[in-house]
Amino acid sequence: MIKKLRKKFIRIAMLSVVLVMALLTGILNAGNYISVNSDLKTTLVMISENPDLFQRRGGRPLDAPKDGEFMPEDPWDVPFDDREKREDWDFSGERGPFNKETPYSVRFFTLSYDENGALLKTNLDNIVSVEAGDTESFLTAAQKKGEGFGFLNGYKYYVYRSGEGEYTAVFLSAFNEMRSCRKVLLVSVLASCACILLVYALVVLLSRKAIDPVVRSAEKQKQFITDASHELKTPLTVINTSLSVLEMEVGEQKWIDKAKGQTEKMSELVNSLVTLSRMDEEEPPMKLSDMDISNAVRETVESFRETAEQKGYMLEADIEEGLVYRGDEYMVRQLVSILAENAVKYTAPGGTIRFSLSKDKKGIKITETNPCEGLNTEELGDLFDRFYRSDKARTSGNGFGVGLSIAKAIAEAHKGDIWAESPGKDVIEFTAVLKQL
Repeated sequence: MIKKLRKKFIRIAMLSVVLVMALLTGILNAGNYISVNSDLKTTLVMISENPDLFQRRGGRPLDAPKDGEFMPEDPWDVPFDDREKREDWDFSGERGPFNKETPYSVRFFTLSYDENGALLKTNLDNIVSVEAGDTESFLTAAQKKGEGFGFLNGYKYYVYRSGEGEYTAVFLSAFNEMRSCRKVLLVSVLASCACILLVYALVVLLSRKAIDPVVRSAEKQKQFITDASHELKTPLTVINTSLSVLEMEVGEQKWIDKAKGQTEKMSELVNSLVTLSRMDEEEPPMKLSDMDISNAVRETVESFRETAEQKGYMLEADIEEGLVYRGDEYMVRQLVSILAENAVKYTAPGGTIRFSLSKDKKGIKITETNPCEGLNTEELGDLFDRFYRSDKARTSGNGFGVGLSIAKAIAEAHKGDIWAESPGKDVIEFTAVLKQL
């Protein structure tokens, strides 16, 4: 139990950390992308509204020589036609991503076309990676998009109406911005993974200390149950012996029979508590051996046939022959006995109890099905809780509500599980899967 509790604590802690780091990484990268995208949009709008401000800046100069021609002394020193207009613009940062270097650093080109999609003019002065023959795909994307913003092959573009029956598409190079976003994504993911691994190491190291109070409480509880059980065994034995002696002296009496019956029930409860306490240990005491589980299950089921028939129940067993399983034979027989005893107690009058044993891909599967009056399907998951009894489905029983808890502990000791479900109205089915050890 302690090992399971520790694993559950680690899983919950790490799941919380992973979710928080994933959320943080997502928010960081989403915020970064939104910010970059907003800056690109603002730049595109600025270019569309003030094309002269960005004319022939930082791109290919109009008078740059072709191959073999004379190179001017300073080909990038291209005069600006309207210096007063340039000086009127304030690039101090009030206009988002802009500063005094912006007109010289942005890389863009424009395509103008009419309503029929015919290209009217191009401006490739501020770009070197796009030639006149490369504009067809960009023009097609702009026409398909219509007015508004889009993204194509590393370019953020903006389509707007520039005149009567004329549209202009501004394509802004966003390679550096996208590369920066990818770097931020990569770094944030790596940093998150590193943090998760570090937290995992710390959680594993400190998990024992974190659950130490629970461990101490559980150990004290188990010790109390064990000590109390041993202390109760002696007086119960004395009471039972005294009742037997008294019966020999005074003869059979109903009061003596009732007292002996309650003493036997108390002894049964004490033994069940001791069994549960032993099953709660880190490594439950098990005697593993290869056994003929088909024969073991059949013998155990058949031992309840007479009791079932006396109560008017039919008992059917569908046992797959020749199955060999490595486990604790005593525990497996005890699990089947618990299911059979539970079925005999709570099966509806005239019902049929069905047992089956088959090979499962993980090991072996044991199934018990019986009709049960007043079955509440919402309580099926609680049936394996200790001392749990359903008022509607189990009022006819006289048990303590620990049998199915022991069955679950046995299944888990064999690395398997047991559960209850309702395949039909007022029908309950228990399924136990035991894995190969």
